Amino acid sequence: MADASSAVGRVLIVDDEVTAVENLAHVCRKEGHEVSTQMTGLGAIEILEKKQFDVILTDLRMEKVGGMDILRRAKELDPETAVVLITGYATLDSAVEAMKAGAFHYIAKPFRLDEVREVVRNALELVHLKKENRQLKEQLRDSHSEPSIITQDAIMQRLLEMAKQIAPTTTNVLITGESGTGKELLARFIHAHSDRSDKTFQAVNCGALQEDLLANELFGHEKGAYTGAGEAKEGLIEAANGGTLFLDEIAEMSVGMQVKLLRVIQEREVQRLGSTRTTPVDIRLITATHRDLRDEIAAGRFRQDLYYRLDVVGLHLPPLAERRDDIPLLAFYFLRKHAARMGRAVNDIDSTVMAVLLDYDYPGNIRELENIIERAVTLSQEGQLMMANLPPSLVDHAVHVVREEAGRLPTLVEREVNYINYVMERSGQNRTRAAKILGIDRVSLWRKLKKYSMEEDDHS
Repeated sequence: MADASSAVGRVLIVDDEVTAVENLAHVCRKEGHEVSTQMTGLGAIEILEKKQFDVILTDLRMEKVGGMDILRRAKELDPETAVVLITGYATLDSAVEAMKAGAFHYIAKPFRLDEVREVVRNALELVHLKKENRQLKEQLRDSHSEPSIITQDAIMQRLLEMAKQIAPTTTNVLITGESGTGKELLARFIHAHSDRSDKTFQAVNCGALQEDLLANELFGHEKGAYTGAGEAKEGLIEAANGGTLFLDEIAEMSVGMQVKLLRVIQEREVQRLGSTRTTPVDIRLITATHRDLRDEIAAGRFRQDLYYRLDVVGLHLPPLAERRDDIPLLAFYFLRKHAARMGRAVNDIDSTVMAVLLDYDYPGNIRELENIIERAVTLSQEGQLMMANLPPSLVDHAVHVVREEAGRLPTLVEREVNYINYVMERSGQNRTRAAKILGIDRVSLWRKLKKYSMEEDDHS
């Protein structure tokens, strides 16, 4: 049985009848909710001023301060709180008034405990959905100003701590890691936590442009510098003055361009193409590559002196296959992101799909996972992502890696049990953390553990 420590909702019960309060509190505590009780409306108002609740169950008629007063005050303090009014004097007019004032539901006495249980469940689902939507909108809005790196991996968390530590300095940073691991996102993270965060962040992929185009992009040109240069153009190095310049795939830069970049770093000045004068620049340089620059130096493709200028502090991003704890977290983040962007009512991932996602090695890393989830959201016709929404190549992979048990393929229930066991083990049997990874609330997790006879002592 779930106890208060495993509650997923904070419930306030207000009634001047002792029996009613006891019955309602018993029902809610059996469901695993954290319950507070008050025998007067005035007491309820006082506790609302001090503590936040998800759901309020209140009698409509009480002396001095009634249920409507509690409803109005609760909505003033927190519009997302769900208020359920209970009364032995139910009338159509009072019900209409309550709903207009923002009540979630209206229950007539004598109430049935099953009805109360169901109403509280529905109210909590709505409250949690509203909060998740609000948090997602805030996260998506904030992502334009400060990048959000989603992780619970210990190595990644140490990496981010180091990134925050060096961010306020002007030290050059070299970020290494496979394609799709989020090197530009980490560069933006460093810029956002630096003293230059209010200045510009300029980024260019050195492997996406030919040498002449890259030179023009970085250094700019004067009018008439070459055929077609009808007017002067500022380069990205000048544009990044006072801010941060991010050069992705630096190993793809030609040796000739490396010499020019080295001069900018050493002299802290830039010279436009076709110009005879230089312009002082103050930039924070962050570079990135998926190659091993030591190998490139040995092969004669990268200058050693430039390497030492760039790699003052090196940060290595691990591939997604080495941070599997982050796969469920990232999958749900991308699910909510793309569902919100597309206006799709998709908020869950089937447990079999999640097991497949965890089995996969992601040669394209986080970028590939996001593409998989975006595609699945686009194709989903239900409230959750199903196997049919995955790319055929991933489904084929799942068929090859699935384990045969006693000469047969496991059932969906067996796959769900195995996945829940896996998450519980990786979360150290912490139900709060496990439920978050699974994308369900703690009561739903508790029900599954009970259903599959998987209950253990709660370590959370």
